[in-house]
Amino acid sequence: MSELIPSELDGIIETAVYVWCTTIRADGVPQPTPIWFLRDEDSFYFYTPPGSQKVKNLATNAHIALSFADDVEGEIYFVVTGTAHIDTSLPSPVDNEPYMTKYGAAHYMTETTPAKYAQIFSLPIRVVPARVRGQ
Repeated sequence: MSELIPSELDGIIETAVYVWCTTIRADGVPQPTPIWFLRDEDSFYFYTPPGSQKVKNLATNAHIALSFADDVEGEIYFVVTGTAHIDTSLPSPVDNEPYMTKYGAAHYMTETTPAKYAQIFSLPIRVVPARVRGQ
C-alpha cells in the first residue's frame, strides 16, 4: 500500500484498534495519547476535539509519532514519524463509513452516541509519514 511502510506491517496496522500518538508540547515535553485512527493509503488520520492539547502542540510543532505494538511482550513494534496537519477534506466521523465500521460499536461511541462523538471529535488530523523505525 505504501512505499515507505513495509507491507509486512500492513496486518498490524489493519488490526490495531488504538495507536499511541505522540506530539510535543511547547515546553518540549512529549505527550503520548492513545487514539483511534484509520490508514488512508500512504497516510493516517484521526479525529480530535478542536481545543485538545494535541491541536495546541501541533500548532507549534507539526512533528508527530504513531507507535504500534502487536504483542503483549512489546517485542513486535514500529513507530511511524512524520508531520500532521488539519485536513478539512475528510468527512465528519459519523459520515465516515470506514471509521464507523471500525469504531461505531466501541463502548465510548455507543455510550455517547455517534452524533455526540462527532460533535466532540470534530477536527480531522492527517499524519503524513516520513520515516518508519522498529521491527
